[in-house]
Amino acid sequence: MCKILLFNPRSATYKFRVPNSILQVAASVEGRYDWVIVDGNRETDPWSKIRSLLATGEFKYVGFTVMPGPQLKEAIPFAIRIREEFPGTVMIWGGYFATNQQKVVLKSGYVDFVINGPGDHAFPALIDALEKNQPYELIKNLIYHRDGKIIKTPKEDLIDQSTLPPLPYDRLDRFYSLEKYLGKTYLGNRTLAYHSSMGCPFTCSFCAVVPIYEARWKAKAAGQVYTDVRYIKDKWGADSIEFHDNNFFVSEKRTAEFSRMIKNDNMIWWGEGRIDTIDKYKDETLALMRESGCKMIFFGAETGNDEILKKMDKGGTQSGAQIRAFAARMKKFDIIPEYSFVLGTPAESPEKVMQYIEQDIAFIKEIKSINPDTEIVIYTYSPVPTEGSELFKKSQESGFKFPEKLEDWISPQWENFDLRKNPLTPWLTPEMIDKIRNFETVLNGYYPTVSDIRLSAVKRKLIHTVAALRYKTNLYKYPYEIKLLHRLWHYRQPEIQGF
Repeated sequence: MCKILLFNPRSATYKFRVPNSILQVAASVEGRYDWVIVDGNRETDPWSKIRSLLATGEFKYVGFTVMPGPQLKEAIPFAIRIREEFPGTVMIWGGYFATNQQKVVLKSGYVDFVINGPGDHAFPALIDALEKNQPYELIKNLIYHRDGKIIKTPKEDLIDQSTLPPLPYDRLDRFYSLEKYLGKTYLGNRTLAYHSSMGCPFTCSFCAVVPIYEARWKAKAAGQVYTDVRYIKDKWGADSIEFHDNNFFVSEKRTAEFSRMIKNDNMIWWGEGRIDTIDKYKDETLALMRESGCKMIFFGAETGNDEILKKMDKGGTQSGAQIRAFAARMKKFDIIPEYSFVLGTPAESPEKVMQYIEQDIAFIKEIKSINPDTEIVIYTYSPVPTEGSELFKKSQESGFKFPEKLEDWISPQWENFDLRKNPLTPWLTPEMIDKIRNFETVLNGYYPTVSDIRLSAVKRKLIHTVAALRYKTNLYKYPYEIKLLHRLWHYRQPEIQGF
């Protein structure tokens, strides 16, 4: 009766990865409670699977991991159905959405508890307390609703990652073949998704991670990471790695150690980092990283405007000048910098907002002229409820509000909000949004992303030629011919589809 059902809502249409978040929760209760995983990415009808399991009467607890964006399409209606059909079930949500939108989640009446950040200790402690009918008020990283109030317990210090139990890959393989989680990408034919660290030591005001980790970072030792990677390589044939850490490259020493360990294993790898952190790396470290298989790194460039960077509270030393220089430096080491930009931040007037957008468009083109191999990912600014954030305060003053009902998050106007494609921000006019989207279309035509492995050389040449006049003369309006080719060829958008 005390079994645990762990659900990973669908997040991809055809490409899926090892559900690391939910698998880590499973690891926390392994050997203490029986559990099963239902992966929405691997089920044609995940609700039927969930319903059949709950109907046995053996499952008392249901845990959801809920990221903003696509996962809400299954998470919210499934939570409603579970509450209606299995009212005795205890529902526990974790993930960025649950933490950042805790009030609307708990006031919905469908969710009983939210895990506020890592659940390695909080989740099993909560299950223990509920099973033994003991108080749970002193369990850290917990949020719940009581007597009309949201109760939030203190945050736990980030756990030493080397003390955590290994992820139960072999048991996951019994539910879903692990080989099918190793998909073909730009990096390789059998790409593994892996988390080697938790959190980030910076406080960017537009980042959903900040309210959860509060500028903290803990990582597994390089040797432990290498051992895990080798295990999956040897048993299931992984040939490449996506490190989905919020910030893989915080420690140059750890990065260099891992690079030395893996350099003879013929594995290509990718991770996320900060420009002003990696720019401090020695040339020898960058060369070692490339030799070890590091092919591309994702960086939050955000903007070339130092004033906006300050408002974003990027921390560190990042500047427009550094972003330019670093693109050139990465070219020397044959590592592709994948720069993301956030356009459409709030400003004092509509004219100022448009001015910032046009400045960043010009800056992006400058970066491409410095290093044409630089991958550009464009987002439209969407507010994050970060306390004390100047940008979030400005957003609220401009009339922005999050939905007040959980069900509203899956309405058409909010569905793509957290993909940063449909901003719903009152200071952005249709003209501004069109400006951003049309430039992005032309840019992706003139410089098709290398991560779209389905685009042949002929297609790349054709779309580049079609977009050339527009790109060179700044004619971005109505790029219907490029959009048609994108649609015909199912052009891949790394910002919402990964590799």
